[in-house]
Amino acid sequence: MERFKIASLLIILLLGFFVRLYRFDNPIADWHAWRQADTSAVSRNFAENGFDVLHPRFDDLSNVASGIDNPDGFRFVEFPIYNFLQAASFKTIGILTLEEWGRLITIFASLLSSVFIYLIIKKRFGFTAGFFSAFFFLFLPYSIYFSRVILPDPSMVMASLGGIYFFELWLEKKLKIKNKKLKITPGIFFILSLLFTSISFLLKPYALFFTLPMIYLAYEKFGFDLFKKWQLWVFAALSIIPLFLWRLWMLNFPQGIPVSDWLFNGNGIRFRPSFFYWIFYERLAKLILGFWGIVIFVLAVFKIKKLKDLLFVSFFGLSSIIYVTVLATGNVQHDYYQILIIPSASIFLGLGASFLIERKNTFKKYIYTGILIACIILGFSYSWNLVKDYFNINNRSIILAGKAVDRLVSKDAKVLANYNGDTSFLYHTKRKGWASFQKGLDEMVGLGASYLILVNPTPADMELSKTYKVVEKTNQYVIFDLVRK
Repeated sequence: MERFKIASLLIILLLGFFVRLYRFDNPIADWHAWRQADTSAVSRNFAENGFDVLHPRFDDLSNVASGIDNPDGFRFVEFPIYNFLQAASFKTIGILTLEEWGRLITIFASLLSSVFIYLIIKKRFGFTAGFFSAFFFLFLPYSIYFSRVILPDPSMVMASLGGIYFFELWLEKKLKIKNKKLKITPGIFFILSLLFTSISFLLKPYALFFTLPMIYLAYEKFGFDLFKKWQLWVFAALSIIPLFLWRLWMLNFPQGIPVSDWLFNGNGIRFRPSFFYWIFYERLAKLILGFWGIVIFVLAVFKIKKLKDLLFVSFFGLSSIIYVTVLATGNVQHDYYQILIIPSASIFLGLGASFLIERKNTFKKYIYTGILIACIILGFSYSWNLVKDYFNINNRSIILAGKAVDRLVSKDAKVLANYNGDTSFLYHTKRKGWASFQKGLDEMVGLGASYLILVNPTPADMELSKTYKVVEKTNQYVIFDLVRK
Protein backbone atom coordinates (compact mmCIF):
# COMPACT_ATOMS: atom_id res chain seq x y z
CA MET A 1 0.00 0.00 0.00
CA GLU A 2 2.82 2.39 0.87
CA ARG A 3 4.43 1.76 -2.51
CA PHE A 4 1.10 2.43 -4.21
CA LYS A 5 0.81 5.78 -2.44
CA ILE A 6 4.33 6.81 -3.39
CA ALA A 7 3.78 5.68 -6.98
CA SER A 8 0.50 7.62 -7.17
CA LEU A 9 2.19 10.79 -5.95
CA LEU A 10 5.08 10.36 -8.38
CA ILE A 11 2.65 9.86 -11.26
CA ILE A 12 0.76 13.10 -10.63
CA LEU A 13 4.06 14.94 -10.13
CA LEU A 14 5.29 13.65 -13.48
CA LEU A 15 2.01 14.56 -15.18
CA GLY A 16 2.10 17.94 -13.45
CA PHE A 17 5.55 18.51 -14.89
CA PHE A 18 4.50 17.58 -18.42
CA VAL A 19 1.37 19.75 -18.52
CA ARG A 20 3.53 22.71 -17.51
CA LEU A 21 5.64 22.19 -20.61
CA TYR A 22 2.73 23.39 -22.73
CA ARG A 23 4.17 26.21 -24.86
CA PHE A 24 7.27 26.05 -22.70
CA ASP A 25 9.31 27.81 -25.39
CA ASN A 26 6.90 30.73 -25.67
CA PRO A 27 8.62 34.11 -25.92
CA ILE A 28 7.67 36.57 -23.20
CA ALA A 29 4.63 37.96 -24.97
CA ASP A 30 1.78 36.06 -23.35
CA TRP A 31 -0.47 37.04 -20.44
CA HIS A 32 1.16 39.47 -18.00
CA ALA A 33 4.19 39.64 -20.29
CA TRP A 34 5.18 43.04 -18.89
CA ARG A 35 5.73 41.65 -15.38
CA GLN A 36 7.52 38.58 -16.68
CA ALA A 37 9.71 40.79 -18.88
CA ASP A 38 10.71 42.99 -15.94
CA THR A 39 11.68 39.90 -13.94
CA SER A 40 13.63 38.26 -16.75
CA ALA A 41 15.34 41.54 -17.62
CA VAL A 42 16.96 41.58 -14.16
CA SER A 43 18.16 38.01 -14.76
CA ARG A 44 19.51 38.92 -18.19
CA ASN A 45 21.45 41.83 -16.73
CA PHE A 46 22.99 39.44 -14.19
CA ALA A 47 23.97 37.04 -16.97
CA GLU A 48 25.48 39.78 -19.14
CA ASN A 49 26.96 42.19 -16.60
CA GLY A 50 27.73 40.14 -13.50
CA PHE A 51 25.82 38.98 -10.43
CA ASP A 52 25.57 42.20 -8.45
CA VAL A 53 22.55 41.16 -6.38
CA LEU A 54 22.70 44.32 -4.29
CA HIS A 55 22.20 46.48 -7.38
CA PRO A 56 19.67 44.65 -9.58
CA ARG A 57 19.00 46.38 -12.90
CA PHE A 58 16.57 45.93 -15.74
CA ASP A 59 16.09 47.60 -19.13
CA ASP A 60 13.56 50.33 -18.31
CA LEU A 61 15.18 53.73 -17.70
CA SER A 62 11.91 55.60 -17.37
CA ASN A 63 10.22 57.21 -14.38
CA VAL A 64 6.96 55.35 -15.00
CA ALA A 65 7.35 52.80 -12.19
CA SER A 66 8.79 54.98 -9.43
CA GLY A 67 7.94 58.51 -10.55
CA ILE A 68 11.67 59.34 -10.53
CA ASP A 69 14.04 59.27 -13.51
CA ASN A 70 16.00 56.02 -13.42
CA PRO A 71 18.99 56.38 -15.80
CA ASP A 72 20.80 53.42 -14.21
CA GLY A 73 17.82 51.11 -14.64
CA PHE A 74 17.69 50.03 -11.01
CA ARG A 75 14.98 47.48 -10.13
CA PHE A 76 14.38 47.15 -6.40
CA VAL A 77 11.43 44.93 -5.57
CA GLU A 78 11.93 41.37 -4.28
CA PHE A 79 15.46 40.30 -3.35
CA PRO A 80 16.73 38.75 -6.61
CA ILE A 81 17.06 35.12 -5.49
CA TYR A 82 14.89 33.90 -8.35
CA ASN A 83 16.80 36.05 -10.85
CA PHE A 84 20.13 34.75 -9.56
CA LEU A 85 19.01 31.14 -10.04
CA GLN A 86 17.65 31.86 -13.51
CA ALA A 87 20.79 33.64 -14.70
CA ALA A 88 23.19 31.22 -13.00
CA SER A 89 21.47 28.19 -14.53
CA PHE A 90 21.61 29.80 -17.95
CA LYS A 91 25.28 30.75 -17.60
CA THR A 92 26.58 27.52 -16.06
CA ILE A 93 24.41 24.88 -17.72
CA GLY A 94 23.11 26.52 -20.87
CA ILE A 95 21.17 24.18 -23.21
CA LEU A 96 17.94 26.11 -22.59
CA THR A 97 17.34 29.81 -23.20
CA LEU A 98 17.31 32.27 -20.33
CA GLU A 99 13.52 32.46 -20.52
CA GLU A 100 13.17 28.67 -20.52
CA TRP A 101 15.35 28.45 -17.43
CA GLY A 102 13.05 30.95 -15.74
CA ARG A 103 10.04 28.81 -16.57
CA LEU A 104 11.80 25.62 -15.46
CA ILE A 105 12.72 27.07 -12.06
CA THR A 106 9.10 28.08 -11.54
CA ILE A 107 7.91 24.63 -12.60
CA PHE A 108 10.18 22.85 -10.14
CA ALA A 109 9.12 25.26 -7.39
CA SER A 110 5.46 24.44 -8.09
CA LEU A 111 6.14 20.69 -8.02
CA LEU A 112 7.88 21.06 -4.68
CA SER A 113 4.95 23.15 -3.44
CA SER A 114 2.61 20.26 -4.23
CA VAL A 115 4.84 17.89 -2.27
CA PHE A 116 4.78 20.19 0.77
CA ILE A 117 0.98 20.49 0.51
CA TYR A 118 0.71 16.70 0.36
CA LEU A 119 2.93 16.23 3.41
CA ILE A 120 1.21 18.93 5.46
CA ILE A 121 -2.32 17.68 4.78
CA LYS A 122 -1.55 13.93 4.83
CA LYS A 123 -0.32 14.20 8.41
CA ARG A 124 -3.69 15.42 9.70
CA PHE A 125 -6.23 14.04 7.28
CA GLY A 126 -4.63 11.01 5.67
CA PHE A 127 -3.29 10.04 2.29
CA THR A 128 -6.43 10.70 0.23
CA ALA A 129 -6.81 14.29 1.44
CA GLY A 130 -3.10 14.97 0.96
CA PHE A 131 -3.09 13.37 -2.49
CA PHE A 132 -6.07 15.34 -3.76
CA SER A 133 -4.78 18.59 -2.28
CA ALA A 134 -1.58 18.09 -4.28
CA PHE A 135 -3.64 16.98 -7.30
CA PHE A 136 -5.69 20.17 -7.40
CA PHE A 137 -2.61 22.34 -6.90
CA LEU A 138 -0.99 20.60 -9.86
CA PHE A 139 -3.94 20.53 -12.25
CA LEU A 140 -6.17 23.54 -11.66
CA PRO A 141 -5.87 25.27 -15.06
CA TYR A 142 -5.16 28.59 -13.37
CA SER A 143 -2.36 26.95 -11.40
CA ILE A 144 -0.91 25.29 -14.51
CA TYR A 145 -0.47 28.61 -16.27
CA PHE A 146 0.83 30.63 -13.33
CA SER A 147 3.23 27.92 -12.18
CA ARG A 148 5.28 28.15 -15.40
CA VAL A 149 5.54 31.94 -15.66
CA ILE A 150 8.73 33.94 -15.11
CA LEU A 151 7.72 35.44 -11.78
CA PRO A 152 9.01 35.03 -8.21
CA ASP A 153 5.52 34.43 -6.77
CA PRO A 154 5.37 30.63 -7.28
CA SER A 155 8.80 30.26 -5.67
CA MET A 156 7.57 32.34 -2.75
CA VAL A 157 4.62 29.97 -2.36
CA MET A 158 7.00 27.00 -2.30
CA ALA A 159 9.26 28.62 0.29
CA SER A 160 6.29 29.57 2.47
CA LEU A 161 4.91 26.02 2.42
CA GLY A 162 8.35 24.60 3.13
CA GLY A 163 8.64 26.91 6.12
CA ILE A 164 5.30 25.66 7.49
CA TYR A 165 6.17 21.99 6.93
CA PHE A 166 9.57 22.11 8.64
CA PHE A 167 8.23 24.35 11.39
CA GLU A 168 5.74 21.65 12.32
CA LEU A 169 8.49 19.02 12.28
CA TRP A 170 10.58 21.19 14.53
CA LEU A 171 7.71 21.52 16.99
CA GLU A 172 7.23 17.76 16.96
CA LYS A 173 10.97 17.04 17.10
CA LYS A 174 10.63 13.81 15.14
CA LEU A 175 10.14 12.59 11.60
CA LYS A 176 8.17 9.45 10.80
CA ILE A 177 9.35 7.31 7.91
CA LYS A 178 7.64 3.97 7.29
CA ASN A 179 6.27 3.90 10.84
CA LYS A 180 9.75 4.19 12.30
CA LYS A 181 10.94 7.24 14.19
CA LEU A 182 14.13 8.59 12.70
CA LYS A 183 15.84 10.63 15.35
CA ILE A 184 17.12 13.89 13.89
CA THR A 185 18.44 16.87 15.76
CA PRO A 186 15.47 19.26 16.05
CA GLY A 187 17.80 22.11 15.19
CA ILE A 188 17.94 20.86 11.59
CA PHE A 189 14.20 21.41 11.20
CA PHE A 190 14.51 24.79 12.89
CA ILE A 191 17.21 25.85 10.42
CA LEU A 192 15.30 24.50 7.41
CA SER A 193 12.10 26.24 8.45
CA LEU A 194 13.97 29.46 9.15
CA LEU A 195 15.72 29.26 5.77
CA PHE A 196 12.52 28.63 3.80
CA THR A 197 10.56 31.27 5.70
CA SER A 198 13.26 33.93 5.30
CA ILE A 199 13.48 33.20 1.59
CA SER A 200 9.71 33.49 1.22
CA PHE A 201 9.78 36.94 2.83
CA LEU A 202 12.64 38.05 0.56
CA LEU A 203 10.89 36.76 -2.55
CA LYS A 204 7.63 38.48 -1.65
CA PRO A 205 6.97 40.32 1.63
CA TYR A 206 3.32 39.27 1.20
CA ALA A 207 4.48 35.91 2.57
CA LEU A 208 4.08 37.53 5.98
CA PHE A 209 0.32 37.02 5.64
CA PHE A 210 0.84 33.29 5.25
CA THR A 211 2.60 32.76 8.56
CA LEU A 212 -0.75 32.40 10.33
CA PRO A 213 -0.71 28.58 10.06
CA MET A 214 2.70 28.62 11.78
CA ILE A 215 1.35 30.82 14.55
CA TYR A 216 -1.53 28.40 15.02
CA LEU A 217 0.86 25.42 15.12
CA ALA A 218 2.78 27.15 17.89
CA TYR A 219 -0.49 27.82 19.74
CA GLU A 220 -1.56 24.19 19.27
CA LYS A 221 1.72 23.04 20.83
CA PHE A 222 2.15 25.58 23.64
CA GLY A 223 -1.16 27.38 24.06
CA PHE A 224 -0.78 30.98 25.11
CA ASP A 225 2.58 30.04 26.59
CA LEU A 226 3.89 30.41 23.07
CA PHE A 227 4.62 34.04 23.95
CA LYS A 228 6.99 32.79 26.66
CA LYS A 229 9.02 30.59 24.32
CA TRP A 230 12.25 32.38 23.52
CA GLN A 231 12.90 30.00 20.62
CA LEU A 232 9.81 31.32 18.83
CA TRP A 233 10.92 34.91 19.32
CA VAL A 234 14.36 34.03 17.96
CA PHE A 235 12.74 32.33 14.95
CA ALA A 236 10.53 35.35 14.25
CA ALA A 237 13.41 37.81 14.55
CA LEU A 238 15.87 35.83 12.44
CA SER A 239 13.30 35.20 9.70
CA ILE A 240 12.34 38.86 9.37
CA ILE A 241 15.82 40.46 9.70
CA PRO A 242 16.92 39.69 6.09
CA LEU A 243 13.74 41.30 4.74
CA PHE A 244 14.21 44.30 7.02
CA LEU A 245 17.82 44.77 5.89
CA TRP A 246 16.84 44.45 2.22
CA ARG A 247 14.04 46.99 2.52
CA LEU A 248 16.38 49.33 4.40
CA TRP A 249 19.01 48.97 1.66
CA MET A 250 16.40 49.66 -1.04
CA LEU A 251 15.76 53.12 0.39
CA ASN A 252 19.13 54.19 -1.01
CA PHE A 253 17.71 53.76 -4.52
CA PRO A 254 14.25 55.37 -4.58
CA GLN A 255 14.38 55.69 -8.36
CA GLY A 256 14.34 51.88 -8.60
CA ILE A 257 11.43 51.26 -6.20
CA PRO A 258 8.06 51.05 -7.98
CA VAL A 259 5.23 52.98 -6.37
CA SER A 260 3.17 50.39 -4.51
CA ASP A 261 0.84 52.23 -2.14
CA TRP A 262 -1.97 51.94 -4.69
CA LEU A 263 -1.96 48.14 -4.29
CA PHE A 264 -3.63 48.37 -0.89
CA ASN A 265 -6.75 50.37 -1.63
CA GLY A 266 -5.70 52.92 -4.23
CA ASN A 267 -9.09 53.09 -5.91
CA GLY A 268 -11.15 52.64 -2.75
CA ILE A 269 -12.54 49.29 -3.89
CA ARG A 270 -12.06 47.38 -0.62
CA PHE A 271 -15.35 45.95 0.74
CA ARG A 272 -17.35 47.51 -2.06
CA PRO A 273 -19.68 45.19 -4.02
CA SER A 274 -17.23 45.24 -6.93
CA PHE A 275 -14.46 43.94 -4.63
CA PHE A 276 -16.48 40.87 -3.65
CA TYR A 277 -17.59 40.40 -7.26
CA TRP A 278 -14.07 40.39 -8.66
CA ILE A 279 -12.32 38.42 -5.93
CA PHE A 280 -14.91 35.82 -4.96
CA TYR A 281 -16.95 35.50 -8.15
CA GLU A 282 -14.72 36.31 -11.12
CA ARG A 283 -11.43 35.00 -9.69
CA LEU A 284 -12.14 32.30 -7.09
CA ALA A 285 -15.47 30.84 -8.18
CA LYS A 286 -15.12 31.31 -11.93
CA LEU A 287 -11.46 31.48 -12.96
CA ILE A 288 -9.91 29.18 -10.33
CA LEU A 289 -12.72 26.77 -9.39
CA GLY A 290 -14.56 26.80 -12.71
CA PHE A 291 -17.87 27.05 -10.80
CA TRP A 292 -18.21 23.26 -10.44
CA GLY A 293 -15.27 23.19 -8.07
CA ILE A 294 -17.37 25.13 -5.57
CA VAL A 295 -19.23 21.88 -4.76
CA ILE A 296 -15.98 20.15 -3.80
CA PHE A 297 -14.69 23.26 -2.04
CA VAL A 298 -17.61 23.64 0.38
CA LEU A 299 -17.72 19.91 1.20
CA ALA A 300 -14.35 20.29 2.93
CA VAL A 301 -16.11 21.16 6.19
CA PHE A 302 -17.63 17.65 6.35
CA LYS A 303 -14.19 16.05 6.22
CA ILE A 304 -12.90 17.86 9.29
CA LYS A 305 -13.78 16.09 12.56
CA LYS A 306 -11.51 17.71 15.14
CA LEU A 307 -11.60 21.32 16.26
CA LYS A 308 -7.80 21.66 16.11
CA ASP A 309 -7.78 20.45 12.52
CA LEU A 310 -10.58 22.85 11.63
CA LEU A 311 -8.62 25.72 13.14
CA PHE A 312 -5.45 24.71 11.31
CA VAL A 313 -7.17 24.67 7.92
CA SER A 314 -9.10 27.82 8.76
CA PHE A 315 -5.84 29.67 9.33
CA PHE A 316 -4.80 28.85 5.77
CA GLY A 317 -8.08 30.30 4.55
CA LEU A 318 -7.81 33.27 6.90
CA SER A 319 -4.31 34.05 5.58
CA SER A 320 -5.71 34.20 2.05
CA ILE A 321 -8.70 36.33 3.03
CA ILE A 322 -6.55 38.84 4.92
CA TYR A 323 -4.10 38.98 2.01
CA VAL A 324 -6.70 39.74 -0.68
CA THR A 325 -8.43 42.20 1.63
CA VAL A 326 -5.34 44.18 2.62
CA LEU A 327 -4.04 44.30 -0.97
CA ALA A 328 -7.50 44.89 -2.33
CA THR A 329 -6.70 46.98 -5.39
CA GLY A 330 -3.72 44.83 -6.37
CA ASN A 331 -5.77 41.64 -6.22
CA VAL A 332 -8.64 43.11 -8.20
CA GLN A 333 -6.42 44.64 -10.87
CA HIS A 334 -4.00 41.72 -11.35
CA ASP A 335 -5.20 38.13 -11.49
CA TYR A 336 -1.66 36.84 -10.96
CA TYR A 337 -1.84 38.13 -7.40
CA GLN A 338 -4.09 35.16 -6.62
CA ILE A 339 -1.14 32.80 -7.11
CA LEU A 340 -0.62 33.12 -3.36
CA ILE A 341 -4.07 31.78 -2.42
CA ILE A 342 -3.90 28.64 -4.60
CA PRO A 343 -2.46 26.45 -1.78
CA SER A 344 -5.43 27.36 0.45
CA ALA A 345 -7.90 26.68 -2.36
CA SER A 346 -6.19 23.36 -3.16
CA ILE A 347 -6.32 22.25 0.46
CA PHE A 348 -10.06 22.89 0.73
CA LEU A 349 -10.61 21.13 -2.59
CA GLY A 350 -8.50 18.19 -1.43
CA LEU A 351 -10.49 17.84 1.78
CA GLY A 352 -13.77 18.04 -0.11
CA ALA A 353 -12.61 15.41 -2.60
CA SER A 354 -11.53 13.03 0.15
CA PHE A 355 -14.92 13.43 1.84
CA LEU A 356 -16.63 12.38 -1.39
CA ILE A 357 -14.38 9.46 -2.16
CA GLU A 358 -14.05 7.93 1.31
CA ARG A 359 -17.62 6.67 1.63
CA LYS A 360 -18.11 3.35 3.44
CA ASN A 361 -21.39 2.37 1.84
CA THR A 362 -20.63 0.86 -1.58
CA PHE A 363 -23.64 2.37 -3.34
CA LYS A 364 -23.10 5.85 -1.91
CA LYS A 365 -19.40 5.56 -2.68
CA TYR A 366 -20.10 5.13 -6.39
CA ILE A 367 -22.52 8.07 -6.40
CA TYR A 368 -20.18 10.38 -4.50
CA THR A 369 -17.19 9.35 -6.62
CA GLY A 370 -19.24 10.06 -9.72
CA ILE A 371 -20.10 13.51 -8.36
CA LEU A 372 -16.41 14.17 -7.71
CA ILE A 373 -15.35 13.10 -11.20
CA ALA A 374 -18.12 15.12 -12.83
CA CYS A 375 -17.24 18.25 -10.84
CA ILE A 376 -13.54 17.89 -11.67
CA ILE A 377 -14.15 17.40 -15.40
CA LEU A 378 -16.72 20.19 -15.69
CA GLY A 379 -14.81 22.59 -13.43
CA PHE A 380 -11.49 22.03 -15.16
CA SER A 381 -13.14 22.36 -18.58
CA TYR A 382 -14.80 25.65 -17.69
CA SER A 383 -11.66 27.08 -16.11
CA TRP A 384 -9.45 25.91 -18.98
CA ASN A 385 -11.72 27.67 -21.44
CA LEU A 386 -10.87 30.92 -19.62
CA VAL A 387 -7.18 30.23 -19.04
CA LYS A 388 -6.18 28.79 -22.42
CA ASP A 389 -5.93 32.24 -24.01
CA TYR A 390 -3.34 33.23 -21.41
CA PHE A 391 -0.81 31.13 -23.33
CA ASN A 392 -1.38 33.03 -26.56
CA ILE A 393 1.15 35.51 -27.97
CA ASN A 394 -0.77 38.78 -27.88
CA ASN A 395 1.26 40.71 -30.44
CA ARG A 396 3.92 38.97 -32.52
CA SER A 397 4.98 42.32 -33.96
CA ILE A 398 6.95 43.12 -30.80
CA ILE A 399 8.96 39.92 -31.25
CA LEU A 400 9.73 40.64 -34.91
CA ALA A 401 10.59 44.25 -34.14
CA GLY A 402 12.82 43.18 -31.27
CA LYS A 403 14.78 40.83 -33.53
CA ALA A 404 15.18 43.60 -36.10
CA VAL A 405 16.53 46.01 -33.47
CA ASP A 406 18.94 43.37 -32.21
CA ARG A 407 20.15 42.88 -35.79
CA LEU A 408 20.38 46.54 -36.86
CA VAL A 409 21.10 48.59 -33.75
CA SER A 410 24.33 48.72 -31.75
CA LYS A 411 24.29 46.95 -28.38
CA ASP A 412 24.94 50.11 -26.37
CA ALA A 413 22.23 52.17 -28.07
CA LYS A 414 19.30 53.35 -25.99
CA VAL A 415 15.96 52.90 -27.65
CA LEU A 416 12.43 54.19 -27.34
CA ALA A 417 10.28 51.09 -27.79
CA ASN A 418 6.90 52.72 -27.44
CA TYR A 419 4.30 50.26 -26.14
CA ASN A 420 2.28 52.45 -23.79
CA GLY A 421 4.53 51.66 -20.86
CA ASP A 422 4.44 47.87 -21.36
CA THR A 423 8.10 46.80 -21.06
CA SER A 424 7.69 43.45 -22.87
CA PHE A 425 8.43 45.17 -26.21
CA LEU A 426 11.52 46.85 -24.78
CA TYR A 427 12.64 43.47 -23.42
CA HIS A 428 12.61 41.92 -26.90
CA THR A 429 14.89 44.62 -28.28
CA LYS A 430 17.58 43.53 -25.79
CA ARG A 431 18.42 47.18 -25.31
CA LYS A 432 17.99 49.64 -22.48
CA GLY A 433 15.61 52.49 -22.94
CA TRP A 434 12.02 53.54 -22.52
CA ALA A 435 8.67 51.84 -23.12
CA SER A 436 6.66 55.03 -23.62
CA PHE A 437 6.97 58.70 -24.49
CA GLN A 438 7.96 59.83 -21.04
CA LYS A 439 8.57 63.29 -22.50
CA GLY A 440 8.49 64.93 -25.92
CA LEU A 441 10.56 63.27 -28.63
CA ASP A 442 13.24 65.97 -28.65
CA GLU A 443 13.55 65.68 -24.88
CA MET A 444 13.79 61.88 -25.16
CA VAL A 445 16.70 62.35 -27.55
CA GLY A 446 18.24 64.60 -24.94
CA LEU A 447 17.90 61.78 -22.40
CA GLY A 448 19.87 59.52 -24.71
CA ALA A 449 17.30 57.83 -26.95
CA SER A 450 18.89 57.20 -30.34
CA TYR A 451 16.26 54.99 -31.99
CA LEU A 452 12.47 54.94 -32.00
CA ILE A 453 10.63 51.69 -32.70
CA LEU A 454 6.89 51.53 -33.33
CA VAL A 455 4.88 48.37 -33.95
CA ASN A 456 1.97 48.12 -36.37
CA PRO A 457 2.79 51.60 -37.74
CA THR A 458 -0.01 53.83 -39.00
CA PRO A 459 0.18 56.55 -41.69
CA ALA A 460 0.30 59.11 -38.88
CA ASP A 461 3.34 57.32 -37.41
CA MET A 462 5.08 57.47 -40.77
CA GLU A 463 4.88 61.27 -40.76
CA LEU A 464 8.01 61.04 -38.59
CA SER A 465 9.93 59.90 -41.68
CA LYS A 466 9.93 63.54 -42.78
CA THR A 467 12.18 64.32 -39.83
CA TYR A 468 13.94 61.07 -38.99
CA LYS A 469 15.65 58.45 -41.11
CA VAL A 470 13.82 55.15 -41.47
CA VAL A 471 16.22 52.31 -40.70
CA GLU A 472 13.75 49.56 -41.60
CA LYS A 473 10.03 49.37 -42.19
CA THR A 474 7.58 46.49 -42.54
CA ASN A 475 3.87 46.14 -41.92
CA GLN A 476 4.72 44.95 -38.40
CA TYR A 477 7.18 47.64 -37.31
CA VAL A 478 9.23 50.68 -38.21
CA ILE A 479 12.61 51.72 -36.80
CA PHE A 480 13.60 55.39 -36.87
CA ASP A 481 17.08 56.73 -36.34
CA LEU A 482 16.55 59.74 -34.12
CA VAL A 483 19.45 61.62 -35.66
CA ARG A 484 17.72 64.23 -37.77
CA LYS A 485 18.12 64.04 -41.56
